[in-house]
Amino acid sequence: MSEIWVRPGERVDDLQRNGLKIIQNPKAFCFGMDAVLLADFSRVRPRERVADMGTGTGILPLLMSQKEESARFEAFELQPDMADMAARSVRMNGLQERIRIHQGDLRSAHEQIGRESMHAVVCNPPYGKQGGTLTNDLQTQLLARHETDCTIRDIARACASVLRTRGRLSMVFPSQRMLELTDVLRECRLEPKRLRMVCARIDRAPYLLLIEAVKNARPGLLWLPPLIVYNTDGSETEELNRIYHRA
Repeated sequence: MSEIWVRPGERVDDLQRNGLKIIQNPKAFCFGMDAVLLADFSRVRPRERVADMGTGTGILPLLMSQKEESARFEAFELQPDMADMAARSVRMNGLQERIRIHQGDLRSAHEQIGRESMHAVVCNPPYGKQGGTLTNDLQTQLLARHETDCTIRDIARACASVLRTRGRLSMVFPSQRMLELTDVLRECRLEPKRLRMVCARIDRAPYLLLIEAVKNARPGLLWLPPLIVYNTDGSETEELNRIYHRA
């Protein structure tokens, strides 16, 4: 008997990447543009092992699996229902040999995959600072959008623990917390090396940043041109269309 992929309240969304689809629950947390931008920004090389810390419904490993067909992914998600959706999406797309979903706390990821075992890590962490933002009543959205008992420092330490020397960590984060993030990364021996700011329009201040840090690297930061999401007339920019693989 074939597996029933979608459960009550869920939907299947087309990712417009070689027929890829993802299962999501619109009443829970669904991925946004930031995840798509991070997948585009992150680099993955042949035969690399990549960890996703806080995968949600599995959007990052699904998208990044199309960038390098020989890469393998280990994705961690704390919430059982989200991890279950991610695992079903992986199987629905026939990627179970390349993507493994682990349900559990990302801070113990090293116990599952080994210390310093990954070539790269990607992470789209909660944006709301612990104790600094209004919380969401829906538990899945609360855990996905706000730091609860797991802070950005905890996340950086967990990423560093599974990264080998010269391994890369790629993250997306609010621009107003940039200094806090870079301080935490360097504290964990993750040296910021590539940085790109994301602006809604060319005449607006950045609201997101895309950053790549390298473990045990020397200081030296490359500033990339800003990524502009919308033209002044409100239409989407050519680069955004490229990222979304739209003609």
